[in-house]
Amino acid sequence: MEKQAVTIYTVAREARVSMATVSRVVNGNPNVKPATRQKVLDVIKRLNYRPNAVARGLASKRTTTVGVVIPNLTNPYFAELALGIDDIASMYKYNIILANSDYDDDKILKVVRNLLAKQVDGIIFMGYDLSEDLQAEFKSSNTPVVVAGSVVNDKDLPTVRIDYRKAAKEAVAFLLEHNQGQVALVTNSLNYSINSEERLPGYKDALAEAGVDYDPQLLIETTGSYKEIYDRAKSIAESGVKAAYVTNDHLAVGLLNGLTDNGIKVPEDFEIISSNDTKYTRLARPMLSSITQPLYDIGAVSMRLLTKLMEDSNDSEKDVLLEHSFIARQSTRK
Repeated sequence: MEKQAVTIYTVAREARVSMATVSRVVNGNPNVKPATRQKVLDVIKRLNYRPNAVARGLASKRTTTVGVVIPNLTNPYFAELALGIDDIASMYKYNIILANSDYDDDKILKVVRNLLAKQVDGIIFMGYDLSEDLQAEFKSSNTPVVVAGSVVNDKDLPTVRIDYRKAAKEAVAFLLEHNQGQVALVTNSLNYSINSEERLPGYKDALAEAGVDYDPQLLIETTGSYKEIYDRAKSIAESGVKAAYVTNDHLAVGLLNGLTDNGIKVPEDFEIISSNDTKYTRLARPMLSSITQPLYDIGAVSMRLLTKLMEDSNDSEKDVLLEHSFIARQSTRK
């Protein structure tokens, strides 16, 4: 015989109280007599009752559940953000549903619709730009959304991030100090707002400040593939480029390994600065100099901002910029 699930009705029947009384006990409502509260707690313990978050939230129309859309579960950049999100979610008694999107617009739309169907109280979105369908989905929903660790093409969505333009400018300025203007920007797709609206302008800012003309040939756009940039590394160096600011650590390692395997020494012949300071920068040899982002803090602040939005707080900031820094390791000359 199949074992039946213990419900709030079961607890109420066994304790000989109303379901409303059980609900008050579960939710910590003080308006329950101590003796009655203890009786209900004893039954809950004996039956090993675990309140259903969705059912518990029906009266308030809240599920105490948050959806987190992550492009790649194995990417240390997003994994570090997720750690900060999870810790703050636990602090505020929210459960997390983690949804992997694989950078695919159709899959992203599907996972977001699934999260909304589960009546999550809010969504934290990681990744790049939103399709028109996804933007429409967010706009038609009353569910608050926060973008963590990126810039997207929907300016109505609040974000938590660093100043990517300023970071790019600082990195390129560092490389320009001793590379006679031959500094490239290596990036994944320029269709992404974070690259076209933040990092490329930051690159140009540094050139202008140093009195160096912008050369489109030094803008190296890729599909984001490690193999692609690895295969192009030799030709990049042979074109006269002496240094590169790279928009993510995955590409930076591909460039580094491609150069090294072709006998081009880093940093003696070619300098590299990466963008995210994930574990890849420290595992590489030579270790990669990088812009540092407070990834855990970005995740944590994103979750805290979302809790304010879910509570209809009017004093919530629209966009939050956290401080970045720079660490010089072995891929740059002192």
